[in-house]
Amino acid sequence: MSDESSAPEREMVRGIVDVLRYYGAMGIERFPFPVSNVKADGVSDSPDCHTATIDLDLTVREESALYVTQPSPSEKAKQLSALRDKIGDCARCKLSAGRTNIVFGEGNPDARLMFIGEGPGEDEDLQGRPFVGKAGVLLTRLIEKMELRREDVYIANIVKCRPPGNREPAQDETGSCRGFLEQQIEIIRPAVIMTLGNVALQTLMNNPALKISAVRGKLLEFKGHTVIPTFHPAYLLRNPADKWKTWADAQKALEKLHHGH
Repeated sequence: MSDESSAPEREMVRGIVDVLRYYGAMGIERFPFPVSNVKADGVSDSPDCHTATIDLDLTVREESALYVTQPSPSEKAKQLSALRDKIGDCARCKLSAGRTNIVFGEGNPDARLMFIGEGPGEDEDLQGRPFVGKAGVLLTRLIEKMELRREDVYIANIVKCRPPGNREPAQDETGSCRGFLEQQIEIIRPAVIMTLGNVALQTLMNNPALKISAVRGKLLEFKGHTVIPTFHPAYLLRNPADKWKTWADAQKALEKLHHGH
């Protein structure tokens, strides 16, 4: 890294050091190092202090420890593939006994918008892909109305195997899959997540009291990601008059994506 290209990073670190020294002077000591001993040149006042220094003459390795870099789309794709391999021929809950295929999820590994549904239906179970039945057609239309393509977003479900008769997944079943979904979110790092239906909302937010009727369209937060709940497309097939509400929710998602507020 050249001196010219590293100048903003150096200035940032200097600012961080100044802030830490200020907090140290105020008596705030809950830091991973005693900030009162840190000098702006990166040298500690105390020769016995081994955890308190910041070297402003950064090497590439040291810089990587200070800054969280965004993995490339290809790296994210590899991580998702590794997660799918980790799931394997899953038998962690009773849903595995009746499935045809595991429906892992699909789309852009670097998507800024992620949709999370409840679980696979019959068509999804047969094809091993999320939202490919009648509800999937409606979701695809919504995505296209948002001037996006399915390839631009990422689509997943709370559970990866079809519940018998398309019933709601039980708590032990969602519990078996929740960790995998959270890892998908962690890898993809979407700016906005749209949950589809009560089960997706309640499971992701770990709050069974939440109801779509009360919170749809509101901006929630999950581990730094904006969550916008809306109706499941299967509900809209039964209640087409409510499609405008989902479109209003989608517009809020677009506003968040485009403007960040």
